[in-house]
Amino acid sequence: MSIWNTIKERIFKNEISADTADGNGFEKLMKWWGIDSEKPKAIAETTYFTCLKVLSEAMGKMPLKFYKEDESGGRVRAPTDRIANLLMYRPNPVMTPSTFWSTIEVNCEHYGNAYVWIQTEYVRKGKYGGDIVVRGFWPMQSECVDVLMDDAGIFGNKGQLYYRYSDPKSGKTYTFRQDSVLHFKTWLTWDGIMGKSVRDILKDTVTGAGHSQAYLNRLYQGGLTASSVLQYTGDLDKTLRTKLQKEYNDLLTGAKNAGKVVPLPVGFTLQPLSYKLTDAQYYELRKYTALQIAAAFGVKPNQINNYEKSSYANSETQQLAFLVDTMLYRLTMYEQEINYKCLTDEQRAEGYLYKFNERVLLRANAETQMKTITSAIQNGIYSPNEGRHFLDLPSQEGGDILIVNGNYVPLTSVGAAYGVNGEGGDGNK
Repeated sequence: MSIWNTIKERIFKNEISADTADGNGFEKLMKWWGIDSEKPKAIAETTYFTCLKVLSEAMGKMPLKFYKEDESGGRVRAPTDRIANLLMYRPNPVMTPSTFWSTIEVNCEHYGNAYVWIQTEYVRKGKYGGDIVVRGFWPMQSECVDVLMDDAGIFGNKGQLYYRYSDPKSGKTYTFRQDSVLHFKTWLTWDGIMGKSVRDILKDTVTGAGHSQAYLNRLYQGGLTASSVLQYTGDLDKTLRTKLQKEYNDLLTGAKNAGKVVPLPVGFTLQPLSYKLTDAQYYELRKYTALQIAAAFGVKPNQINNYEKSSYANSETQQLAFLVDTMLYRLTMYEQEINYKCLTDEQRAEGYLYKFNERVLLRANAETQMKTITSAIQNGIYSPNEGRHFLDLPSQEGGDILIVNGNYVPLTSVGAAYGVNGEGGDGNK
């Protein structure tokens, strides 16, 4: 049976009232269609929103760097080309890099997938040739993108992916090849192509948390006033009962009526129906639900303001755990996609690569930072100028030479100065 026939049958059977004078006709119709108009949105749930904020801001904090590996495997900053300049300084005319990467991450977590269109333009050079130049990187609305697999070779490339974007403003549809789109996904994917969003993974949990927040909002809007029963002697028809109910709802509910004295006619009794949130373990359930949502995102308890088992010391440890357990995978996924689609085969062969600077997430206080930098310089890990750069100080002459303590000797020469193993000393064995 078609949907339209089902609706007509229910309307004619008076299952859906045609009388919309009470203002509920549309809501009833929506429910018959299986659409709950009062269902809270996931983004309105505080913990869910906080987790999106933590992850998107963490992604936006880390600058993208362009490196080249030398023959020994070390990495040095490489001269930037046009694509590197776009990714590092201005992906498109309207977005900074921090805004760009935050937008990508929040779309990825909320929808399961995030897509970036690589805008290119053919620039003619001379009479017979030209180059394809990248003009910008543009995030696409995830809910407007369909991913198609050409497993039959219809477009000439069997096994290739195509991204179809339906522009909600113009109504036009665009199709892009897979090498023209950066595709980022969440940690959960069953086919390796499409990611699954956290709100789908925890659908019931997130929805329940949203209902909980909506209930609390209604409670505040009602001035934290409990429901009441109005008892009276006699009988009233439906019209009078509705009128009486509306009159006392206006007198008793809302923050403006808190503590207000309401007169009752003779024969009427008002009996509050008190229901304490502690009886339903409301706080405990809310806290447990919040921890479940945060765990699915990989966000630590202290990042959602749960400090019950936290101290200053282990909060710093939790930040390190957040980087290792959560962001390290995200960064690896981002870097692999960028390095594959934003570098040529020749660049990859020569050792060029993009890498996010994750160390910005571990910035310590001034004393700890100074001790770390000083130790690295004294042990030959950083040159003095590299240490100065961490403090945003200019280079100094002679500061590019690595230095170590002069008392250090190779492991094979330990004890040589004392005549051990027949070397040095006074010749006595």
